[in-house]
Amino acid sequence: MTKSNITLPLLFTLLTFIDVSTGASTIFNVVSFGAKPDGVTDSTGAFLKAWKAACGSVAAATVMVPSGTFMVKGITFGGPCKSRLKFQVAGTVVAPPDYRAFGNSGYWILFNKVSKISLIGGTFDARANGFWACRKSGQSCPPGVRSITFNSGKDVIISGVKSMNSQVTHMTLNGCTNVSVRNVKLVAPGNSPNTDGFHVQFSTGVTFTGSTVQTGDDCVAIGAGTRNFLISKLACGPGHGVSIGSLAKELNEDGVENVTLSSSVFTGTQNGVRIKSWARPSNGFVKNVFFQNLIMRNVQNPIIIDQNYCPSHKGCPTEHSGVKISQVTYKNIQGTSATQQAMKLVCSKSNPCTGITLQDIKLTYKKGTPATSYCFNAVGTSLGVIQPTSCLSR
Repeated sequence: MTKSNITLPLLFTLLTFIDVSTGASTIFNVVSFGAKPDGVTDSTGAFLKAWKAACGSVAAATVMVPSGTFMVKGITFGGPCKSRLKFQVAGTVVAPPDYRAFGNSGYWILFNKVSKISLIGGTFDARANGFWACRKSGQSCPPGVRSITFNSGKDVIISGVKSMNSQVTHMTLNGCTNVSVRNVKLVAPGNSPNTDGFHVQFSTGVTFTGSTVQTGDDCVAIGAGTRNFLISKLACGPGHGVSIGSLAKELNEDGVENVTLSSSVFTGTQNGVRIKSWARPSNGFVKNVFFQNLIMRNVQNPIIIDQNYCPSHKGCPTEHSGVKISQVTYKNIQGTSATQQAMKLVCSKSNPCTGITLQDIKLTYKKGTPATSYCFNAVGTSLGVIQPTSCLSR
C-alpha cells in the first residue's frame, strides 16, 4: 500500500473539514417552547418547535437542552436550514418507557438533510431493556430503532455525546459527507442483541476519534459505500470488534475503500479487525485498508477475513463471494488471543484476497501453547516478525 492511500482519509478531513461548532449564535431553549425536565412529560412537540425556530433563523442558532431529563418520542429534525446550527445538550434525553411506542419507524432521533450542524454533549438513553427481552423471548417484536441517525448530512460535528441502551444501532451515518465524531461513548450490555455502536454507510470523509464503545455487537460497522474513513484512539469492548461488512448482501453493491484504523485497544471482544462477506455473487469490493498500532486483550479472533459469513449457520449461501478484497495492511498488532487460531484469512474461492501485507504482528495464546494462523486463497507479503507464523501465499 502506498503512503498516499494510507493517509488519504486524514488528509481529506484536514483539507476539507469546516468546523461548525464555533462562533456566537441565537439560543433556542427547549424549555422556553414547553419541554419539561421531569423525564415523564412528552417533550417531543417542544423539541420540534425549538428546532423549527432555530432552523429558520438567518443567523447562526443553537438549540439548547438544559440540565434535567427530557422524554422524547420518535423525532425527525429536518433540513435544510438557513444557517449554521448547534444542538447543545447539557441534560439527558430518554426514550418512552414502552418500546412499542416507536412502531416500525426505524429511528428514535433522526437528523435528515441537515448541513453545517454540531451535536454537542448530553446523554441519550433509549431504555431498551424491554425490547431486548422481547427479542430474546422469541416473541413477535418491532424491528427496533436506531438511537441517533444522520441521513444525507454534510459538514457535521458530533462531540461529547453519550448514547446508552439503544434498541439496535447507537449512532448511524447514512449518505453523509465530511463528518467528525469525537469523544463519544456508546454503551449497552455485552449480551444485548444487535446493538452496534457506530455504523457508517454510503458516506465519505468521516473521522471517528477518541471514543469508547461497549456494546453487544460491532463497535464500528463499516457498510457498503464507505470511503475515506479514519478511526483512531478507539477503546472497543465488549462487542464484536471493528467490521467491514457484511458485504455481498446483493449483487449490485457499492465498495469500501480508504479505511484506516489506528492506535486503538480491543478488550474481550469477539473479533478484533474483521472483513466479512456472504458467499454469493457481488460486484462489491474492499480496497486500501490499513490496520495499524493495535492492542488485542483476550480477543477471540484478533485478525479475521471471513468471505463465507453466515452467522446463523442455517440456510447459508453455497456460492462464491464476488467481493474482491485487495491492498489490506496489518501493521504492529500485538496482544493476546482468547482462541488458539489468532489469525484467520478465509477468502473467496473464486476471488483471492490480493495485496495483503502482514508487518510486525505479535499475538500470543496460552502460556506454552503457541497461537496459530489459517489462510485460504489469501495472497500477499510478510515483513518483520510475524507471530503466529504467516500463512499467506506469495
